[in-house]
Amino acid sequence: MEILFVASELAPLSKSGGLGDVAAALPAALAARGHAVSVVSPRYGSIDPARHGFEAVHRAIRVRGEPASLWVRRRGGLAHYLVEHEHYFGSRRGLYGDQQHEFGDNAERFAYLCRAALEVPAAFGLRPGILHLNDWQTGLAAWLLRHEHADDAVLRSTRSVFTIHNLAYQGVFRKEVLPALGLPWDVFRFDAMEFHDRLNFMKAGLVFADALTTVSPTYAHEIQTAEGGEGLDGLLRHRRRDLTGILNGIDHQEWDPATDRHLPAHFDAHALAGKHACKRALQEELGLPARADLPLVAMVGRLADQKGMDLVLAALPDLMRRELQVALLGSGRRDWEEAFAGAAREHPHRLAARLGFDEGLAHRIEAGADIFLMPSRFEPCGLNQLYSLRYGTVPVVRRVGGLADTVQDFDGWKQGTGFVFADYDPRAMLAGLRRAKEAFRDKRAWNAMLRRGMAQDYSWGRSAARYEALYDGLLR
Repeated sequence: MEILFVASELAPLSKSGGLGDVAAALPAALAARGHAVSVVSPRYGSIDPARHGFEAVHRAIRVRGEPASLWVRRRGGLAHYLVEHEHYFGSRRGLYGDQQHEFGDNAERFAYLCRAALEVPAAFGLRPGILHLNDWQTGLAAWLLRHEHADDAVLRSTRSVFTIHNLAYQGVFRKEVLPALGLPWDVFRFDAMEFHDRLNFMKAGLVFADALTTVSPTYAHEIQTAEGGEGLDGLLRHRRRDLTGILNGIDHQEWDPATDRHLPAHFDAHALAGKHACKRALQEELGLPARADLPLVAMVGRLADQKGMDLVLAALPDLMRRELQVALLGSGRRDWEEAFAGAAREHPHRLAARLGFDEGLAHRIEAGADIFLMPSRFEPCGLNQLYSLRYGTVPVVRRVGGLADTVQDFDGWKQGTGFVFADYDPRAMLAGLRRAKEAFRDKRAWNAMLRRGMAQDYSWGRSAARYEALYDGLLR
């Protein structure tokens, strides 16, 4: 198959979350299965295309009558195209906004990306059978394919797939922006893109794409409920037969404790001595006492409402009284950053907080920690619990979204890969941690559990096969 994949992020060039990882890994996995995949993403100001092997193609396409340039890189069956627009993308360091606000012209920016992506096939001799769109930034392309390209000889037979990576972010704008986007007022209807008297890019994808997916089976169910549907649950129930939950995968080459270049020692499920060495080195790096007898609990990620950090802060006084250590790497809400930094100063032998992001340290935390805590309010898929399983770090998670689909609760001896709690409550989270701490004392049971986790297959190859079957069904 020929597949055109459009995303607003492409790791490692641009990334704010899991979307960038998916846009890098899923197309590569599909290409490895023999498909021809073209990925289109913006060339943001932070990207040096030449350094990453791209070549400039000037005036390659026309967007609303104006010539536009692209950067192109081809590797076997996989091609990457970066859309060039100095004002919309090149002059900005952030992807969607600065540290305080979203950019005021995001509707125009990503409408431009959608139109540019749909001009790529004709310009480069492609005939994609599938157009795979990702999150609100690309939702408008589902409408453009059906309407502006309805008579396009290259795209008239193309079927569209729209993937929801996080329904909480929908791309909602004032309706007055419609003329600037070149859209007719006819799209501003309840059964099209209107949403509480505003324009909704996510809804465009949900209404006009031929098939819908999201990043875990449980999240596919949750977003059809009033609690998890973010105001779009009725539409998603209406399209439930077109909606499929497919778990994200992880890059087993980038995340492999036996070869990881970021680690001071290597290990696998049959030889765990390297994991113990990683724990000691991590404790020393973070300034924590190097004690093998204390469970080291880790958190890596955004300090955001979604991630359950309010539960952690509420439970922090209790945690600091327990015989354990806590390591945090992340950034987000300023008040939460200050709260964790203050707690780390007050309890330097119990808590280490590193505010910001460090890719190498993230790998070392996954390898050196004993327990990984993810008490998310909601979690479409989650990647850190998958990294943790692969690195022999036992997850303690809330039973939501992809966490519920990937972590099996420990039964006391022979079953389970982690500890799962249900209620969004600090006491429920602490109860999960208490169970993990008790199991940590039984080294035989603990090692058996972490080896079960390390044996799980959450590679992209498995996920790519599911997408391949979905594409094939649409084309048939």
